[in-house]
Amino acid sequence: MTPSRKRNVLGVLVDATDYAAATEQVVAAAQERRPLALTALAVHGVMTGVLDRAHNARLNSFDVVTPDGQPVRWALNLLHGAGLTDRVYGPTLTLHVLSRFADEGLPVYLYGSTEETLSRLIPALERMFPALKIAGVEPSKFRAVRPGEDVEIADRIKASGARLVLVGLGCPRQEVFAYAMRPLLDMPLMAVGAAFDYHAGLLRKPPPWMQRAGLEWLWRLGLEPKRLWHRYLVLNPAYLSRLFGQKTGLWKATPPPPATERLTEFAV
Repeated sequence: MTPSRKRNVLGVLVDATDYAAATEQVVAAAQERRPLALTALAVHGVMTGVLDRAHNARLNSFDVVTPDGQPVRWALNLLHGAGLTDRVYGPTLTLHVLSRFADEGLPVYLYGSTEETLSRLIPALERMFPALKIAGVEPSKFRAVRPGEDVEIADRIKASGARLVLVGLGCPRQEVFAYAMRPLLDMPLMAVGAAFDYHAGLLRKPPPWMQRAGLEWLWRLGLEPKRLWHRYLVLNPAYLSRLFGQKTGLWKATPPPPATERLTEFAV
């Protein structure tokens, strides 16, 4: 198990960690009834911080930021000699965490996505983890939060008995939600990206060789070209150019201090 260590990747603080260590951090927070915010960032997630300094500060306040994509893992190894042999992919980390929560009898709350996706996700998770306790399910409203609604959502989650919230709102909405809700909950929140869709059987995973080669972006671009072309064809080259700049010292990738302000406007 690799102890978690935060390292600067283009100004975003990413943990040089592995599945075991990240899982243990989530389980420990749940058992100790304390807040924790975790997200798994691929290139797109890192670039949301690079292009929005306020969001970068929010990301830098997260307790755990795992290298979801191979290019982020490569950056940790290239810039900081992290020696990571694998990424910590959000959908896979989700399964590691749910396995432990099922073993420990810790209930889980699913927040986000659509009713259709959740109706397929729940039986899929129950087949994989028969002992898993799902305390509650709440689809996204696909709108901005209303005054006082964040407290109402937090109260529903706490009243359910959940010890973990999986957030599937898509990047960067899910990270903003986790940041905003963290002060209101005594449990971990995990922003899990496409994990809901993958485990519900709505998205096909690329072959393992494409995942190892860092080509998952190409697979997803082929599946959803209209939605993802900007993310991959514009942001990927921007990521590589800035990574070159940070490595050579041509660009000072100075991380902003972790954000502390209370958010009143975010997507739910």
